[in-house]
Amino acid sequence: MTSPRRLRWPQRVVFAALTPLLAAGSALAAVESSELKNSRLDAPMFYQLLLGELELNAGQPGTAYQLLLDAARRTSDEALFQRVVQIALQERAGDQAVIAARAWRDARPESTEAHRTLLQLLSALNRHSDIPAAFKALLAASPASQRAGMILSLPSLFTRSADGKQALELMQPLLRDAQGQADTRLAALSTEARLALGAQRPDQALALTRNIVNEYPQRDEGLQLALELLPQRAEAEALIQNALRQNPARSDLRLAYGRALGRAQRSADAVVQLRQVTEQQPRQAAAWMALAALELDLQHASAAEAALQQLQTLLDRPEGAEDLGEATLPDVRRQLLLMRAQAAEQRGNFAQAEQQLAAVQDSEPSADLIYRRASLAARQGQLERGLSLIRELPQRSAQEQRTRLLAEVQLLREQRQWQAAYQLLDQAVQQQPKDVDLLYEQAMMAEKIDRLDDMERQLRRVIELKPDHHHAYNALGYSLAERGLRLNEARELIVKALSFSPREPFIVDSLGWVEFRLGRLKEAETLLRQAYSSRPDPEIAAHLGEVLWVQQRQDEARAIWDEGLKRDPSNEALRATLKRLGAMP
Repeated sequence: MTSPRRLRWPQRVVFAALTPLLAAGSALAAVESSELKNSRLDAPMFYQLLLGELELNAGQPGTAYQLLLDAARRTSDEALFQRVVQIALQERAGDQAVIAARAWRDARPESTEAHRTLLQLLSALNRHSDIPAAFKALLAASPASQRAGMILSLPSLFTRSADGKQALELMQPLLRDAQGQADTRLAALSTEARLALGAQRPDQALALTRNIVNEYPQRDEGLQLALELLPQRAEAEALIQNALRQNPARSDLRLAYGRALGRAQRSADAVVQLRQVTEQQPRQAAAWMALAALELDLQHASAAEAALQQLQTLLDRPEGAEDLGEATLPDVRRQLLLMRAQAAEQRGNFAQAEQQLAAVQDSEPSADLIYRRASLAARQGQLERGLSLIRELPQRSAQEQRTRLLAEVQLLREQRQWQAAYQLLDQAVQQQPKDVDLLYEQAMMAEKIDRLDDMERQLRRVIELKPDHHHAYNALGYSLAERGLRLNEARELIVKALSFSPREPFIVDSLGWVEFRLGRLKEAETLLRQAYSSRPDPEIAAHLGEVLWVQQRQDEARAIWDEGLKRDPSNEALRATLKRLGAMP
């Protein structure tokens, strides 16, 4: 008998190799009929598996892969196939992992785990053209009751892809087939709509959404899609409004609608919806918080404080508040303090604002808290102190560096330090020349310091990099209209922006302004009133008031301007308009 001391491999290596081997053997035994006593793991197979694991431990993953893959093919054992895929992934050999997963699927076509593993690998490797056939095979192998859920998860396979149109075109035939079956029709319609959204085809997404709402009026999938489409298509909003007319008590839908309006910059419209929610569900904390945020956005400090007081009352009750969503109670209390500080700052009560911020207890400095402190310092004439606070923010990652940069730019912008903000952005853009957000911000600062050629060049670069960047189209069109240049081109740019976001108030305002420049006063007034009703911003007030003023409707103009001045007495655009027209109060 051979002495243990003369074994060629250290015992620790052998035992390490046996661990996955024993797991594979157990799996092989498990698939045998309970009446059988013997496993298919005979001596030659045991030796092959052992040799494969020893090769792996000896630093020969390629040989181990081949040995174990051959064993997996001969035994059709799922645990062995999983082991081979794992070896390939550990060595970052994606193609070999796919080969092993395909062999697994071919050997065990009934195994949904094999199909899922192959799909995940194809997705991770961006081999999108192979996904439709693999997904179709997964559906065929799955129970009918699971197919709808699988179809709904399909878009996640394309999250790494920058080409949404390719994903839609690849999967559309399969989805159309699934739409012909009752048990998968809803899921297939919803998934095609989502892929259409990702492919920037809102009209196609809207048509599918209409079908869902009409065919499945008791389900929420269609209305959820309509909410996502709301900024891009006005017709989607009609679907939501119709659902609310039929069931006015649906506070969950109304809350989501209000939030969607807020994201579309239609703060005044959003407030109307959220006030109804708080009337219907006065114990819903999420509604009070969302309402307070919108009131702050509209510079309605007193209304925001009233909403925050209602939220505080709910949080202080023994039974607590309803619907905190994913937020924890400490998170909500923290946000309440920050919003109270912002409201106090808007009212000019800096001492109270500082008191609220001092009550926030973070384990480490957070960007939102630091920014509020910095803004408060700057508004009290201590800009350098505010900048110093922001510069103390951590820069441990690229995202943290970017957050700090944008916070500093925002503070400089608020304090009208246009040149300093431009220079800061210029340095950042030199390091990241394809960052569309930085380029857009730099263009806005270029306009402020009268570098208009630079502004146009930067905005056109943004459009080149991101053809659906509607803010860039709008900014360029508005800038041309403001200077009275190339007005037809300006109008085309703004109409293009509206094609991406049809009812966004600032873009509607831009279109109204270019119509005014073109001498179309009736069209201009209609558009500007629409924009002002959705968002009563002082700059929109300046434009609407001027259109009324030139029509000899001075009293109406002054009433609009007075509203704008109450919101922001120092607004540059509004005060410049009043001075130019000789209408200063």
